[in-house]
Amino acid sequence: MSIRGPEALASLEEAMRDIRREEDEISRRLARSADRITKIRETEAELFRQLAQLRLDPAVQSELDGTITGAEARAREQLKAHAKALSAAEGALAETDATLARLTGERAEALRDYERHQSELKALAGRLGASIAKDPVFAAKQAELAELTSVADQAMRKTQQAEQDREAKGKPYRDDPLFMYLWEAGYGTPNYRAGNLVRYFDGMVANLVGYHKARPNFAVLNEIPLRLREHAERQAELAQKGQEELDQLETAAIDAAGGKAIREAMETSQARIDALDAQIVDAEDARDEAAKALSELAEGRDPAFSGALGELAAALGREDIQTLLADARRTRTGQDDTIVAQIDDARSRIRAEEEETSDQRERLKVLAARRRELEDIQWEFKKQRFDDPRSTFREDRLVGDLLNDFLRGGISAAAYWDQWRRSQNWSAGTNDWGGGIGLPDNGRQRSSNPWIDAGFSWPDSSFGGGSSGRSRPRSGGFGGGWGGGSSSGGGFSRPRSGSKGTRKHSGFKTGGGF
Repeated sequence: MSIRGPEALASLEEAMRDIRREEDEISRRLARSADRITKIRETEAELFRQLAQLRLDPAVQSELDGTITGAEARAREQLKAHAKALSAAEGALAETDATLARLTGERAEALRDYERHQSELKALAGRLGASIAKDPVFAAKQAELAELTSVADQAMRKTQQAEQDREAKGKPYRDDPLFMYLWEAGYGTPNYRAGNLVRYFDGMVANLVGYHKARPNFAVLNEIPLRLREHAERQAELAQKGQEELDQLETAAIDAAGGKAIREAMETSQARIDALDAQIVDAEDARDEAAKALSELAEGRDPAFSGALGELAAALGREDIQTLLADARRTRTGQDDTIVAQIDDARSRIRAEEEETSDQRERLKVLAARRRELEDIQWEFKKQRFDDPRSTFREDRLVGDLLNDFLRGGISAAAYWDQWRRSQNWSAGTNDWGGGIGLPDNGRQRSSNPWIDAGFSWPDSSFGGGSSGRSRPRSGGFGGGWGGGSSSGGGFSRPRSGSKGTRKHSGFKTGGGF
């Protein structure tokens, strides 16, 4: 079962919201845990005061009580300030979440506008297909483009075969260290530079390996693919130029039929989407900073709070207090035993809270890393125009089991993104070349003509017909001479804070040439 681009992006955005919700929940748990630890410490302090009243003389008791009370009071004041700062950080995070929700909603609306205009253009193009196909100027240009395409394909096939031959037939030469030593030294060419003694011994080596006969063969083996590739790239450029000229004819035809206003509306929607994407990146980075600030506060890592809490813990760990506790353990009285048991229980609860806090901190780190990876994937998804309404994905597990595997860490972000790239297609009625005009699909980018992009469909009987519904290739044909397709898995180009990058290519335009 396939899934459309907009729905696929919506699923990724829902997963992102889930991650953010869990981050927020863990931050709240950490904040509550820090609060509980402080209160347990206060309870522990009170228990030690009670124990001191039972076992110490008034003078020592007063000194001990003053030490504990001072540390306790400072911790209590810092806890109040900490709670206030925590509330402000939670508010800042909620504000960035609201901004992201608003921007995401506006982007979805802009994408729906784009899709609506695209459908209007497709309908108009469909009505014009038969008449444009009969135009003699267009037909001539179409035939010329078909010829250029065929020549370019043949040139590239020859180039690829020559490159394969170079690899296979050149291996014995490359595996011979003596031959390669002479080759790299330029022996037998005007570039060779060596003294008389070295020249003498090099001559002996050359005679030994038959270098004089082998060198021309190896040179030709390397030179032919280079020359063929240059030729293939020239042919690709000619075909690209022919495609652009055909685009101009098509655009003129659709504009004459009233399509210009629709195309301009598409461009407006496209520009709006690009502007919103830039704002979303900024908002995501702002949220990342807000989440870090909240996490530090929730974990009690701000210096003032951690210092005050540490001072209270140190006061309760003083040698004289530990001696008091040890003495109480040795002498069994009802009151002593009750207080000692309560102190042990308090310390046990603190250890449990600290263990839970440690686990939650690690989980928070994992979630933050996963969120940034998902942001990277969403960025590439949009940059590659995979959210275009005509983009489809064969594998619906991408938003099911595979998404869950990625979120759990079962597969890397690079592997997950590669699955998206491999599964992507363009829906029926979307063509790589001139809207179904019957040219062969040679693995090239879609035309830059936006009204072709709308899914322009020629009648099946015109120009060979039957070319609609081809999938967009993932990489440029002719060895890259036609421009690139999607990026390779593993490298993400999303700009981060301090790097105001933008998409390499803006606009849906055709869904190609990303």
